Amino acid sequence: MMRTQVKTDQAPAAIGPYEQAIVCGNYVFTSGQIPIDPVSGNVEAEGIEAQTEQVCKNLAAVLQAAGSDLTMAVKTTCFLQDMADFAAFNTVYGRYFSGKPARSCVAVKALPKNVLVEMEVIAERKAGDFV
Repeated sequence: MMRTQVKTDQAPAAIGPYEQAIVCGNYVFTSGQIPIDPVSGNVEAEGIEAQTEQVCKNLAAVLQAAGSDLTMAVKTTCFLQDMADFAAFNTVYGRYFSGKPARSCVAVKALPKNVLVEMEVIAERKAGDFV
């Protein structure tokens, strides 16, 4: 099966030995996104709500570049620095993932750049769209 790398300047560039996403068959597998502003390259958002918004925007941009979107998500994996942020995170998440994909959400000891949230997505691709 052919694998295609996904790259867009509308989301933060990969800063290590990985890609923003990989298309394999009819699915897109994103790398984890943290709330880095793609223009400044910095974490500008403060608080769980603002950081979740930025993460969702980054994921939407990567999925769009791959011929998909958030409505086509089938699975998300969400990492929170503090499970006390779950309710606020979930409110923002629900606005972006109205299709209610399968999800795992766990608290972790630390995240890159000491952010509050990181997310990754597996999504179907739209018929006829190619990277």
